[in-house]
Amino acid sequence: MKLKQFLQTFGLITVILTLLPTLDLDYWFIRMLDFPHIQLTILTLVSALIFLIKFDFKDYKDYLFIITLLGCFIFQTSKIIPFTPLVNTELKDYTTTSQDSLTLFTANLLQKNKNPSKVMQAIQSIEADVVVLTEANNRWKNDLSSVVNSLYPYKVEIALPNTYGMLFYSKHKLIEPEVKYLINDSIPSIHTKLQLPNQSIVQFYAIHPTPPMPQENPMSTERDAELMLVAKLANDSNYPVIVLGDLNDVAWSETSNLFKKISGLLDARVGRGFYNTYNAKNFILRWPLDHIFVSEEFRFKNKRVCKSIDSDHFPLFMSLSFEPNLANAQKKEPPTSLEIEEANKHLEKHFDNKTHFD
Repeated sequence: MKLKQFLQTFGLITVILTLLPTLDLDYWFIRMLDFPHIQLTILTLVSALIFLIKFDFKDYKDYLFIITLLGCFIFQTSKIIPFTPLVNTELKDYTTTSQDSLTLFTANLLQKNKNPSKVMQAIQSIEADVVVLTEANNRWKNDLSSVVNSLYPYKVEIALPNTYGMLFYSKHKLIEPEVKYLINDSIPSIHTKLQLPNQSIVQFYAIHPTPPMPQENPMSTERDAELMLVAKLANDSNYPVIVLGDLNDVAWSETSNLFKKISGLLDARVGRGFYNTYNAKNFILRWPLDHIFVSEEFRFKNKRVCKSIDSDHFPLFMSLSFEPNLANAQKKEPPTSLEIEEANKHLEKHFDNKTHFD
């Protein structure tokens, strides 16, 4: 194959990989292409630059080809640019007058990870107010008990062998904690109210939907439906809301964006950075899979990706300021009828027309 043909084939592949995720299809091999979007953006730019080596200024087809590549690059960049300092932040910084704060630590443990010491050290050194751990089985629950029992008087523990176990620990009182199975009787989520030291009540939803992968679930239907259900719960809540956990979706996907529009929640990543938590074992293939979304009553203090715990995910830490008096300054517009219709489509695919948004 001649060099130019090779470069054209290489460029065509980047175009196909760009266009496939725009299809309204739930197949895993399409939805998984949402994940490496940063890498695909770089790949497309490299394809365009390398093609210039063999660019024929007299051939209109070369102009069309390079324009197509640049168009894909612009489209890809538009999806990730909100997660850079080039745009305004969505969750605003805290004010100096605030006295109420809440710290959060969430991590996917990796069930087969046999080294609890790094997780224990992270929990002890950070001492977050709330700790949410996913992929927790009985071994993990027992290994961590000596640390968490001394730090956290309130807890909800669902230890499961199927990689969907979840542990929720809190320094603050939990009110009416519930374990719910929204989509699948083997995929739990934790719904609980939490009382802050100032007596304010916050609603938590800790979730870990199934990913669109052939060994897990060949479709993204269940994941998308669970995200839409939690979005509806958040939107309907009479309390400030925090949603956190391994969502198995990236921050820039259409599903994540729809989740934010329906829920009205804010993402600290917007205007600040990617905060990539996966894959901790591969520097090249990294993207943001673990999330913390909050309602407008909260303000940003700090957020960071923590050191490796020998999992395939890095833990995520966040510090928030509770400032309900400034909520209106960052309150989002309610979802449009078209957005509600789109969310209903995700629910209909799973629930067979039985669940709808109002």
